[in-house]
Amino acid sequence: MASTNSAEWRAICDKFTNAQHLNDTESRNDPENDPFRSKYRARELLREIYCSLKSFEAGDGEEDTGGEISEQRPEDQPVDGQREDVFSQGLHGHSPAGLRAAKLGAVEYYLGVNHVDTEELSAGQEHLMNCMKMLERCRVSSENVSLFIHARNQLGILWAGRDETETAQGFLETAESIYQRYMKEDGRPPTDMTEYFSAEENQLTHQERSKRFELAYTHTMYYLAQVYKNLGENERAATYCHSTLQRQLQLNQFSPMEWALNAATLSQYYITKGRYMEGRHCLAAATVISGLAGEVPSDAAAQESETENERREQLRQKRAEIARCWIKYCLNLLQDAKKLLEDNIGELDTDRQDELKRARRQEEEEEEKGRKSALLFGSEDTFDSIASMEEKVMCLFPLDFTEARSVFLVGQNYVTQAKEYFQMDGYVTDHIEILQDHSSLFRALAFFEEDLERRCKMHKRRVDILEPICNDLNSRYYLLIRRQMMFELAETYNEMMDLKLTLANRQADNHSLDSHTIKKFNHLCSASAKYFQMFLDSLCSPEGKPPEHLEEEVLRPALVARFRVARLHSKLISSSPPVQMENLNRALENYKYVVQYCEAHPEATAAVETELELSTEMVGLLPLKINRLKSRMAANN
Repeated sequence: MASTNSAEWRAICDKFTNAQHLNDTESRNDPENDPFRSKYRARELLREIYCSLKSFEAGDGEEDTGGEISEQRPEDQPVDGQREDVFSQGLHGHSPAGLRAAKLGAVEYYLGVNHVDTEELSAGQEHLMNCMKMLERCRVSSENVSLFIHARNQLGILWAGRDETETAQGFLETAESIYQRYMKEDGRPPTDMTEYFSAEENQLTHQERSKRFELAYTHTMYYLAQVYKNLGENERAATYCHSTLQRQLQLNQFSPMEWALNAATLSQYYITKGRYMEGRHCLAAATVISGLAGEVPSDAAAQESETENERREQLRQKRAEIARCWIKYCLNLLQDAKKLLEDNIGELDTDRQDELKRARRQEEEEEEKGRKSALLFGSEDTFDSIASMEEKVMCLFPLDFTEARSVFLVGQNYVTQAKEYFQMDGYVTDHIEILQDHSSLFRALAFFEEDLERRCKMHKRRVDILEPICNDLNSRYYLLIRRQMMFELAETYNEMMDLKLTLANRQADNHSLDSHTIKKFNHLCSASAKYFQMFLDSLCSPEGKPPEHLEEEVLRPALVARFRVARLHSKLISSSPPVQMENLNRALENYKYVVQYCEAHPEATAAVETELELSTEMVGLLPLKINRLKSRMAANN
């Protein structure tokens, strides 16, 4: 191998520097009609470097192994880097033969990445595997461990892109194990691959070497997070994603908005697992780190500059998406608390509430222990800001109205923020989903409210949020969304009706209800029935014929809607016998539908067991009631 001070070696180093500049800098300015021009030029320089290295090798004598024996794999054994002796057998990294293998392997690596970048994947794979074969001759050491890991990272990415997830997993897990063992047994900042082709005066500091090496391992963890997610190993994926985000902060290698959105997305996994402390921490960190991206450019600045316009759009969208993740956090926390506190009829179980309040202190202690053992985000500059953001909303289940309201208000604040970007004009689906979440926040809060009048007003707010949008939506384009809203409105009016009925029963029996109360009760009853019927009509053919077979996704909603329509018509209050008769007949008709559909489709029974049982009972009882009413009407006539 030529001396590192020779003119020949200096020429190789210059070529490598030029190749890096072409690949990393010049390629950004390549024209659209020749997008890989700079990368192709870099490829030619890398090939020239490879030929020069091989000629040096031939001049030095190919058999020189520095007095060591090369332990090579049989040709038919796949090179996957998983031999157990990778740290103890093979060429020493600092030996002339070991350094020669590493340098040739590095050129193969850069050629492989170059081919992958120009969408020539098979050629890229070949070069990367050639790099692996070069490294097979060597034992892992500070001189080559970085190349060992980078090569496997790139092969992991390549195979993951082909949906060969398990193959990708093998390369990446090997890279991980090499890093962990190297750090345990050696730990020195290793040689970076670029230093193979740098003059001695341009060698990196220990600090820069360490930073680059840690960044390579951070990439390993990031790719493994994707692999585990694709394999359905969500717990491992979340763990690796969390560690990746933390390492990016420590190394100060991140884009604020991209990092923040990844942290907010990770929070949603924790929320689904009921791990609200971790979910809140991710969201607090996301909010703080997103602030590092700066202020949103004004309208005026955006109109004057295309760059500022793009930046304004990106910042507003991503911050609105983080706000939506906060909404889900607050909503799920309230809903899970409701499940914990409700009795078998969906009301607040006060005994359970008292029991949980007594256990609250222990929960708070466990939360503090959890914080100490958790992997927390942040640096010296951001840690206090993240902790301050966390204090604005609880992560323990709210146990009474005051606590629930504090969570609700945080969620409602983020609803306002999210709606500022996701407006009806341009983001119909997103806007409606935010409105539905707002409605659900009110519903969850209403559970904690003991005053039935105030609870009823909360449900009225839900109607005010959803009803105008539902009536304005075009069913041709937004049929599924409109069905969701019709069903929710029907249920909301139904809940209001039940609350009014409970209030009325507390005051007096039906015979002494005043006309205003009866009118209000009938209005809620009719409104609920109307929206359930609109939902059922949306399932009909253009000719208005109900479907003979209900698809699985609408089976339960459709049969429940029929059951509720029947129940609502039987509850309507009227002093007119003909109107009473009409309401009872409509109730019977819908109860019969539920029973007859389940008889014709036995598989539907499991979806509506309770409703079917009650419908069967009412099909037997209502005809008797109708006959008694007929008799009274005949007698009066």
